[in-house]
Amino acid sequence: MTPIEKKLHDRSGSVCEISGVTEDLVVYTVAPQTTESLENSLLISKKLKDQIENPETTNPNDWRGLSDSMWNEHLPVQIVSWRMLARLKNHDLLEMMYLDEDALEWAKATGEGEDEEGKIIHKDSNGNILNDGDSVVLIKDLDVKGANFTAKRGAPVHNIKLVWDNAEQIEGRVEGQYIVILTQYVKKTK
Repeated sequence: MTPIEKKLHDRSGSVCEISGVTEDLVVYTVAPQTTESLENSLLISKKLKDQIENPETTNPNDWRGLSDSMWNEHLPVQIVSWRMLARLKNHDLLEMMYLDEDALEWAKATGEGEDEEGKIIHKDSNGNILNDGDSVVLIKDLDVKGANFTAKRGAPVHNIKLVWDNAEQIEGRVEGQYIVILTQYVKKTK
């Protein structure tokens, strides 16, 4: 167990900070943050984490704990609660929730709560939806500007990060270099 994971277990009493379940708990760092910390992360069931990362699998029944978690004193829990209430279009609870300006900006950073037409969705060359943390493979040799190397076709890129304001770009590490890659040149692997 990592030190952050232990602190999150201590903070939550070893229960999912959204649903209250006690088994299959994982650390979830709330995007666009990337560093695991008490200020950026929460303890959540793997089932709920998977639904956050794969919106098409969202099951509203699994999110009944939102009416309690939205009042949690810890900001990452509030942010995830706001995002899921927005995704589930639960406007009654959303209207009751208060987030200060910075927190609301963080909550909206992934596009939850926006109309579908205004939401930025990243898709690979085959039209598959990409999410933070996915793995992709390059489908073409790419000359990397400023780094003096060519990223070869077939090169795997693990744990990608989405460029939140541009649906055509992702970031990832290729040959030890952190680069921006156009989504049209990648294929999702899992």
